[in-house]
Amino acid sequence: MATHLKTFGRNTLETLPHADHYRNLLSATGAMRKRPTLLELHENEEEVAEHLLPEAENGQVSVPVPVVEEVKPPQVASKFGWIKGVLVRCLLNIYGVMLFLRLSWVVGQSGIGLTAVVILLATVVTTITALSMSAICTNGQVKGGGAYFMISRSLGPEFGGAIGLIFSMANAVAVAMYIVGFAETIRDILKDFDCLMVDETNDVRIIGLITIVFLLSIALIGMEWEARAQVGLLGILIVAIINFMIGSLIPPNEVNQQKGFVGYKSEVFIDNFGPDYRDGYNFFSVFAIFFPAATGILAGANISGDLADAGKAIPKGTFAAILISSLTYIVMAWMAGSCVLRDAYGPVSLVASGLANDSGIIENITYLSVNATCEPGNCLYGLQNDMQAMQLISGYGPITVAGIISATLSSALASLVSAPKVFQAVCKDRIFPGIHVFSKGYGNNDEPRRAYLLAFVIGVACICIGDLNAIAPLISNFFLMSYALINYSCFDASLANAPGWRPAFKYYSMWLSLFGAIICLSVMFVINWWSALITLGAVSALYIYVHYRKPDINWGSSTQAHVYRNALQHTLKLVSVLEHVKNFRPQVMVLTGFPSDRPALVDFASCITRNISLMLCGHVIVGENDEKLKDLRMLAKSAYNWLHKTKVKSFYNVMTARSLRRGAQCMMQCAGAGKLRPNTFLVGFKNDWQGAPPQEVHDFFMMIHDAFDLRFGIGVLRLKGGLDYSHLNQHLNAKTTHPEVTPLIDDASPMQLPADQQAAATKDGNLLHPTGNNDEARFKATPSREESESESEEKDEDINAAILKDVRRFRRKQKGFIDVWWLFDDGGLTLLLPYLLTTKSQWSSCKLRVFMAGSKKMQLDQEQRHMATLLSRFRIEYSSMTVVHDIGKKPSATSQQDFDNLISDWMLDEDNGESAEEHPWKISQDELTAQTDKTNRHIRLKELLTQYSSDSSLIVMTLPMPRKGMCSSGLYMAWIDTLTQINVPILLLRGNQESVLTYYS
Repeated sequence: MATHLKTFGRNTLETLPHADHYRNLLSATGAMRKRPTLLELHENEEEVAEHLLPEAENGQVSVPVPVVEEVKPPQVASKFGWIKGVLVRCLLNIYGVMLFLRLSWVVGQSGIGLTAVVILLATVVTTITALSMSAICTNGQVKGGGAYFMISRSLGPEFGGAIGLIFSMANAVAVAMYIVGFAETIRDILKDFDCLMVDETNDVRIIGLITIVFLLSIALIGMEWEARAQVGLLGILIVAIINFMIGSLIPPNEVNQQKGFVGYKSEVFIDNFGPDYRDGYNFFSVFAIFFPAATGILAGANISGDLADAGKAIPKGTFAAILISSLTYIVMAWMAGSCVLRDAYGPVSLVASGLANDSGIIENITYLSVNATCEPGNCLYGLQNDMQAMQLISGYGPITVAGIISATLSSALASLVSAPKVFQAVCKDRIFPGIHVFSKGYGNNDEPRRAYLLAFVIGVACICIGDLNAIAPLISNFFLMSYALINYSCFDASLANAPGWRPAFKYYSMWLSLFGAIICLSVMFVINWWSALITLGAVSALYIYVHYRKPDINWGSSTQAHVYRNALQHTLKLVSVLEHVKNFRPQVMVLTGFPSDRPALVDFASCITRNISLMLCGHVIVGENDEKLKDLRMLAKSAYNWLHKTKVKSFYNVMTARSLRRGAQCMMQCAGAGKLRPNTFLVGFKNDWQGAPPQEVHDFFMMIHDAFDLRFGIGVLRLKGGLDYSHLNQHLNAKTTHPEVTPLIDDASPMQLPADQQAAATKDGNLLHPTGNNDEARFKATPSREESESESEEKDEDINAAILKDVRRFRRKQKGFIDVWWLFDDGGLTLLLPYLLTTKSQWSSCKLRVFMAGSKKMQLDQEQRHMATLLSRFRIEYSSMTVVHDIGKKPSATSQQDFDNLISDWMLDEDNGESAEEHPWKISQDELTAQTDKTNRHIRLKELLTQYSSDSSLIVMTLPMPRKGMCSSGLYMAWIDTLTQINVPILLLRGNQESVLTYYS
């Protein structure tokens, strides 16, 4: 048991799904347990256990159990069902203060008929949102965070982070809004009894501060006590509603009739059925005032982490709350409109008219009121004028006051709990920096006490303002934005059609969800256009911030599904599109090995393809397939990490082969899909070709042949210090805890080499180590984090600046000239790639200088004009153009002697029986004689490069064509080695004779 606890300890168990299941395994007394299935272990797709229990041969797990005197059962966090956790909270938030303080006014303005339409329209919005929310929350386990969790896991961290902060702030400010409403009610009661403490404004602040401290105390005690308080407040509210309904059936007394409550009468119903908009109000403005009553449907979802089964509780509780509250609103609106006048004088006006002592006062008053003898605007009572009309109807007024108090306190308490819960979930995901301190939870329920205190501070600040009418529309729009994104999340997930979208709740429609999102956005502007713009601006700003910050988060959002879906559709569509020279793009396959081994080569290829075309880093691991295949996936993951870290936009393709040439052949044939296939093959020059095994040199030579046969353009890049820095990887500071990931060269990676290895690093330019030792070493475990960090401190002191400068050569801003030696017409690739480089930021300061070979001196001006016209028609800007007329001149004796020394070890020794068939890389005397003109030309070109281009930043020259059967590997390597012996980066480039430039638009 001790062994199992060391590798699968209790702390690990606490982080796994089904932790209770593993506790039972560990506490069992010698019982044989069946190994949990993968489905059981990973019910939550976001959490993947890194260890599984060891499996015996018979499929059973033996769990040894130590002798323990007493095992205390773990404390279980309190979880709520759909009634106590969702229904109660949603009802209390939906009722709010609107039920008793604003519903009668809505009836007076819109009439009974349109009031029902207002309520039903709000119900439609909330019902559609509830349908979308139910689909999302039944598509997997819902943790804490409610709306934030659902939106972030569906649309990604950008939308989730934005709405998480805004929703948390809206709930925190809503706490103050509800408390101020409660405080104003208490203040009015004190005012009626002439018991104000200071004055009306300061009394609201004093009562509000006392109330929020009381509510914070309930929240800090724990969710169980908060839930009990909510149930008690709902009970008071239900009693108040029943009190209203009973009161409407009781015949009104004389004073109530004078105030407009005349009992149920058909003529009152008819008079109040139609609208009577006043003071500039209309249907939409009245709807805007009523709609905040419908913003309580997320109250249950906001505590999703405290629900026993959120997937079942949220849909059931939310729909029940919407149905009950909508029926309540409609019934009470019809009841109020059927028994209360729109306008009434009140008792003071009636006494002043001298009618108070008339024996027929009741009938006459009723008749006069029904006939609207009270002039609108001069009346103090009735549906249009008296916000206490619902209290007037009630059987016992103080119960209605208690209902108002209950509604405000319950809404404030729900918001005070919701804001910290949502904010805690945002903090735990680390989307925004500097707020993780508020993610800490306490107790069995993981209570966010720090976030409670933050919400308390925000609430206190807003209460001290005293008047929240200015920001009330903004709060409503924050809630509506959440609704809109929930609806859009459901639509987007359905549209992406990802296999992981499998909600258990089937009664939803993606188009209905889209309609709901549009309706929510429309309602935002109906409520208040400027607050809608502020809300959209805030969400957009936070979205952009998170998008550019790029947090290391992968939640499998629908955004990722859309990226794949769109990429697949467009790639298939490209297959049927005929290629045109105007749309040619150099899609480069660059043979880099592991990308960090040749960072300069990767950076150079990236300069060509960035933001315009495809780049693919090819890596051939030389060895037996069976020994390497199992490691390829981890190697690809490590490579993409490095590419992402260095901001190189490239794919990575790794394969195993028995030789470098075979691997390159397979890669050139198979890489890509449809029209997204490489058409240009880029390699680094094999600097060590003279000392390398001859077969490797021959493979390099034949690899260029193969690329031409496969209709690729070919590029060979050479730097003075070489391109291969794979030796350095074992000396780099490892910045990872994963043993499979190799230390990688990047801007922050210090490197250290002994003096002898430093010299070798700048001289050795192998394309790939033939033995594959570096690749094998890459799969081995790296030192621990502690060892790496301690070693890095020593290595920082020995950074080789020269090596770092070569590694990052193409990441710096380049200045000077790019010299293009366009010696043969290859379709224009030799001219196009240098031009594309000048369009990139690193090379934008460089100017093109074009050189071409001239035939005779007398034709120099004519050829120069022809070349200038050609470049002009191609729309390629250049700073100068030079026709070199003496390329055919015989090279100097010194240059010729240097070339002879270069090939001396590669001559075929026919006297000792060597044959070209057995040694295809060696140069026969006949071949050397036959290729004399080409050899002299290349030697002469090297002299001209030194003369004209020694001050350039990059040279691009036409690559010599390797002719099969006419040129050996050794001679060809000597040619390109001679051409590239210059202290300037040089790219030998040749197209496949297909035109890549055109005159036409």
